[in-house]
Amino acid sequence: MLELRPNCEYCDVDLPAQSEDARICTYECTFCATCADEVLHNVCPNCGGGFVPRPIRPQTERRNGVSLGHQPASTRRVHLSHAHDEIAHFVAAHRAVPATER
Repeated sequence: MLELRPNCEYCDVDLPAQSEDARICTYECTFCATCADEVLHNVCPNCGGGFVPRPIRPQTERRNGVSLGHQPASTRRVHLSHAHDEIAHFVAAHRAVPATER
C-alpha cells in the first residue's frame, strides 16, 4: 500500500492526501511540485530517481473497503537526512542525466 506522507521532505509544506501538488519517487520519497521541479530538478536527493505525481486515494468508499477511511494517509512527517548544500551538489551532479538512465 502506497504511504501517503503528509509533507514535503525538503520544505516541510503540508501535502494532504488529496493534494495534486505532491510528487513521489519509486521509494515513496515525497516532495511538493515546486521543490521537485525548481530545487531538485527531478532528481530525488535520497535515491537519484525521478518524480511522478502522487496518486489521489479516494475519500469516498466507491468499492467495499477501499478509501481513505479504510487506508488513511500517514501522519508521520518525514524530513531529509542530508543538508541542503549537500543535496544541491548531488542534484547538480545528476540532473543532466535523464531519469530513465540514472
